[in-house]
Amino acid sequence: MAAMDGNHELSVIRGWIDAAQRIVVMTGAGISTDSGIPDFRGPQGVWTLNPKAEQMSDIRYYVADPEVRRLSWQSRLAHPAWTAEPNAGHRALAALERRGKLHALITQNIDGLHQRAGVPAEKVIEVHGTLHRVICLSCGWRGPMQDTLARVRAGEEDPQCFDCDGLLKSDTISFGQQLIPDVIDRAMRVAGEGDLFIAIGSTLQVYPVAAAVPKALDAGARLVIVNAQPTQFDDVADAVVRMPIGVVLPGLCG
Repeated sequence: MAAMDGNHELSVIRGWIDAAQRIVVMTGAGISTDSGIPDFRGPQGVWTLNPKAEQMSDIRYYVADPEVRRLSWQSRLAHPAWTAEPNAGHRALAALERRGKLHALITQNIDGLHQRAGVPAEKVIEVHGTLHRVICLSCGWRGPMQDTLARVRAGEEDPQCFDCDGLLKSDTISFGQQLIPDVIDRAMRVAGEGDLFIAIGSTLQVYPVAAAVPKALDAGARLVIVNAQPTQFDDVADAVVRMPIGVVLPGLCG
């Protein structure tokens, strides 16, 4: 499928959106870059510019090395998610929901910006967890991230669980950690329930989440991909859009 960027092609996609009854959207890091949250693998990605950051995203290093945990807490203190605002792409998907079109929104992002933009939390499936919550790796206690960050600001370099003295980390899925089966099962289920599947700002490389795409196709849904770089599913997509997400989504979804 050739990439689309002309007004005629966009009007075709807009027609598909208008006609759809149950749209399933999947978003990756690309939708949040306009909000000042960098992606991971792009030219200016977090891991591209700082290989040490990838270690901080690996549970094995995190558990074994107090220095990695200390750096991780300092990184969380400075995370752009605390000051980021939803951008035009997030707001366009919230508008789609208000139109009654959005069946579910599967996101690989941990920033909470879809909910901030107005998509109801019950429609957002956060397959990689959320930065806004902390979890104890020993007893499973969960609490607000900001409460633990206040402890870090007060001088605790590696805060531990008040209940069991276990290690704390953001309630996100790191490399080496198992995804939550119920969350993945729900994502795969809704992927097969839509009549239009739109993948936005994702490399579609990370499994099992990327399997939502063939799941949607097998169920007969049209596939639209909005992403700056090629993906492995471009050839089977009904449309591929290379335009900037914040530019193209408002016109498609409004």
